[in-house]
Amino acid sequence: MTTTRTRTPQNLDRNIALDLVRVTEAAAMAAGRWVGRGDKEGGDGAAVDAMRKLINSIPMKGVVVIGEGEKDNAPMLFNGEEVGDGTGPEVDVAVDPIDGTTLMSKGMPNALAVLAVAERGAMFDPSAVFYMEKLAVGPAYADVIDINAGVADNLRRIAKVKGTGLDEVTVCVLDRSRHDSLVEEIRRTGAGIRFISDGDIAGAIAAARGESDVDVLMGIGGTPEGITAACALKCMGGMMQAKLWPRDDAEREKALAAGHDLDRVLTTDDLVTGDNCFFVATGVTSGDLLRGVRYRSGGAYTQSIVMRSKSGTIRVIDSYHRLEKLALYSAVDFDGRPLDEQD
Repeated sequence: MTTTRTRTPQNLDRNIALDLVRVTEAAAMAAGRWVGRGDKEGGDGAAVDAMRKLINSIPMKGVVVIGEGEKDNAPMLFNGEEVGDGTGPEVDVAVDPIDGTTLMSKGMPNALAVLAVAERGAMFDPSAVFYMEKLAVGPAYADVIDINAGVADNLRRIAKVKGTGLDEVTVCVLDRSRHDSLVEEIRRTGAGIRFISDGDIAGAIAAARGESDVDVLMGIGGTPEGITAACALKCMGGMMQAKLWPRDDAEREKALAAGHDLDRVLTTDDLVTGDNCFFVATGVTSGDLLRGVRYRSGGAYTQSIVMRSKSGTIRVIDSYHRLEKLALYSAVDFDGRPLDEQD
């Protein structure tokens, strides 16, 4: 007798990875026209517009949980905005049309267009606390870190697992004055530092990749970026530990009024619950993670990374886009120049 097994349908069961990568490709190609022009707002606006147009073609009922929002005074892709075509699964959406707008505007490495999707209700609500203290590592160190243990202890634990001295451990740190004491602590241990000027989503991913020269991300960065990076780390088997970091008394009161325990350690599973999320990024400028947009006569090359936690699959996608073909059906003007140069 043959027994037929029935599979219980799950929300977000369809693999929408290629649909999602089209969105980040669009944002990256739009921003690519602004690389090195010194205009953060212009490049970000182009990426936001392109991302919004493409995201609304995806078969999903999405709500932007991590968006441009209050922190960025953005008119589109704001927290609470409904995105998708209104069919398909109900999902939370995190968007960062350009992670590293300063990097883009200066033509510096590691600017990315980023999108993450998870089942509805999976993403943590930070209640307008814009920054958090972060500790992020890859799978090898996921079980040994403890954000409450202190800098030196965590670096010793990482060195022990790595099988090296502390002088062969490298820490990724945002180059900010608020990290002066952190930098002193790291250097006292003998560990090295890889400073980044912006873009700590890329920094967290670098810490989680086995082939990277970075072992761990430490320091205070954006809460939205932390939650988005947690989606990537969940797909990669890495770990993020974080604690909310209110900037002032007003933000602290908001957090407490929303019921947050500011001493609570938030793990990857707290920041993104469940095990069915996607993370997608396309390079705007070339860096350690991805190559940036390269325009050629009549076309553009992009490189993207696509991850899904449910399968553990990580894909790197190299694409060539013929702009004359895209112009026939796309809502985005990929062949367009910045508005101040158009007739």
